[in-house]
Amino acid sequence: MHVLVADRIAQEGLNLLRDAGAQVDVKPGLSNTELQALIHDYDALIVRSETQVTPNVLAAGKKLQVVGRAGVGVDNINVNEATRLGILVANAPTSNTIAAAEHTLALMLSLARHVPRADASLKLGNWSRSEFMGTELRGKTLGIIGLGKVGSEVALRAKAFDMKLVGHDPFVSDEHAAYFGVKVIELDALLQQSDFISVHVPLTGGTDKLIGSQELAKVKPTVRIINAARGGVIDEEALYEAVESGKVAGAAIDVFAEEPAANSILLKSDKIIVTPHLGASTLEAQANVAVEVAEQVLAVLQGRPAQYAVNAPVVLPEAMAVLTPFI
Repeated sequence: MHVLVADRIAQEGLNLLRDAGAQVDVKPGLSNTELQALIHDYDALIVRSETQVTPNVLAAGKKLQVVGRAGVGVDNINVNEATRLGILVANAPTSNTIAAAEHTLALMLSLARHVPRADASLKLGNWSRSEFMGTELRGKTLGIIGLGKVGSEVALRAKAFDMKLVGHDPFVSDEHAAYFGVKVIELDALLQQSDFISVHVPLTGGTDKLIGSQELAKVKPTVRIINAARGGVIDEEALYEAVESGKVAGAAIDVFAEEPAANSILLKSDKIIVTPHLGASTLEAQANVAVEVAEQVLAVLQGRPAQYAVNAPVVLPEAMAVLTPFI
């Protein structure tokens, strides 16, 4: 078993792979051309969000059986091409849930109380208390777009702040949402009612620029918007214009359409808090996600089904044995 780790993952995951007998090469920072030149020697590739697993990379992986994503989103992996080539793609969707939910709340509180701007002002020698008048979370309506693992954990934590919770997710039942204290409503209604809006959906063809100028025209001028999910779900140009014009009171953004985001227009607004994709950046989450992705990769290389496969390029012999009586 020959595994290439193209982005840094925690040592716990590397140890698991090596203890299972895999030869593991850790080579972060490869260019796409360098990755293409190397990948033909490997049975498995592990990445985070930095490395782009393009059709050219996949085609060059003549021995490649599995691509493991140390995290949730797989928009940096061409899953359709992997499927066509018979390469399984697996992610690690559960390990950074709490870290992402907690970061969302950290961003929400920072927005409500102007924490970054107040910190910077005081360190410049200013004592401007009136300039940073905040707002309480208690009694405010939080609109959660996407009620999967992270969105649901955000709801649980927001309940402790005595917030009113509404949500939009076409794939979640009213009963599931109610368990987390969330009332399911249409997206337009959520936009119109919410004092805070937090996005928790993957980036797909259906969610690309899900929140754009038309959607932002429907919100309260006092609304504050948080995105710690995926860059591209919110139209950055539209959000910047809405914040700067006063149609939106503020925003806190952890993810960007292009990363690293040194040139994002969102960095130009004092009313927008930005962090460099820190949602999963806790010691606990990184250890857990490294172990989880290593487990997925080992399962495939050892001929077992991956628990968190995101495509189905082949039917494993074990699965075929179960399915045969029904075919």
